[in-house]
Amino acid sequence: MKCSWRIVFLLALVSVVIQYAVIRSFTSLNICSVLHPQNHSQLLQMDTVCLAESSLKNTSSSKSHVLILAATRSGSSFFGQLFNHHPDVFYLYEPVNHVQTALKSTPTNRRMILGASRDLLRGLFNCDLHLLEDYITPQPENHITNQLWRRGASKALCTPPVCDSFSPHRVNVTERECIQTCGSLNLTLASQSCQQRGNVVIKTVRVPEVSDVRDLLEDPRLNLKVIQLVRDPRGVLASRMMSFPENYLLMRLWKMKHQKPEGLNLTHVSVCEDFLSSVSTALRQPDWLRGRYMLVRYEDLAKDPHQKIQEIFKFLGMDLNKSVVDWIEENTQGRGSWSPMDVLSTKRNSATNYESWRLKLSFDMVQYLQTLCQVTLHELGYKCVNSSEELKNLSIPLSETRPFYISQ
Repeated sequence: MKCSWRIVFLLALVSVVIQYAVIRSFTSLNICSVLHPQNHSQLLQMDTVCLAESSLKNTSSSKSHVLILAATRSGSSFFGQLFNHHPDVFYLYEPVNHVQTALKSTPTNRRMILGASRDLLRGLFNCDLHLLEDYITPQPENHITNQLWRRGASKALCTPPVCDSFSPHRVNVTERECIQTCGSLNLTLASQSCQQRGNVVIKTVRVPEVSDVRDLLEDPRLNLKVIQLVRDPRGVLASRMMSFPENYLLMRLWKMKHQKPEGLNLTHVSVCEDFLSSVSTALRQPDWLRGRYMLVRYEDLAKDPHQKIQEIFKFLGMDLNKSVVDWIEENTQGRGSWSPMDVLSTKRNSATNYESWRLKLSFDMVQYLQTLCQVTLHELGYKCVNSSEELKNLSIPLSETRPFYISQ
């Protein structure tokens, strides 16, 4: 009996549907539950892979992720420590530095470096610290290294399970103590520590604009929020001059001789352009940024750290732990005057420090910077000064009191 072409087509279609259903059923199974290793070594290896896979899935779905974007000498080290002392936060200090260090000697462009930085950040937010091995020199052996930059700035990397030398409740472990006592860093244990904590916070000064991390913000698995820390560009420049004098010789000469040197290159005030670009993007409230972005001025944090940190933790949906409050009390009563020992310090006299740059720059320098950064200063609520007397009068605040931007 002959079958019509319609019946043949229908049977073929049914066969395809059945095969598809079988394939989907098989691939949806956890491979760890169906494969059978031939020996004990393979079993251990498979258990490790399966546990890591399970942890990664749990990490992606349940953790809160926070990326702090800032500029060099904008107060970001101090700001990051607020999160570092939260017991349920895994904090990393400038991991993107390894990308730039590794790629700067190769013929790469800004886009390639940013792409590699995004890939690394995505992996770190998912607690895969082994990705750092591609950028650390010399390359770690057996996932162990002593070359992670500023490892001691992360409390999670100086306490169990990464290091058993210090109790997780000890708050005053210095970077030097951590490095000398804990020894080399086991990146596998570091990944486990990350998986055990409910929040991952990463601070970087190497991603200039919020649009550079759009892909990460649009990834629903990351649950990522961005806090952008800004500071008066005049204060940023003054701090850089004091902290890195070898890079600002002409600026220091200008201050000494009260005359702008010929050939002065102020490309380092690109901080004005970066700040303005990110803030302008945020003010447009694009869908990919809505509800995921908060702008914080360093000056507001310095003037009233308790109030500001409450606003920040509320935005992030995180509990403000007592250990964070205690750290603020301990570290906002530092010396009012600057010394070279303060370059990497997070201890501040917040009431007097945030506008101390006004005593370090001459009026003609400030006037020149105000011309270069006029739009940025206005957008961020910073006032210009019109005389040397006004500049030196610290009773006149130069940051306007205004509510600052949180995307809705």
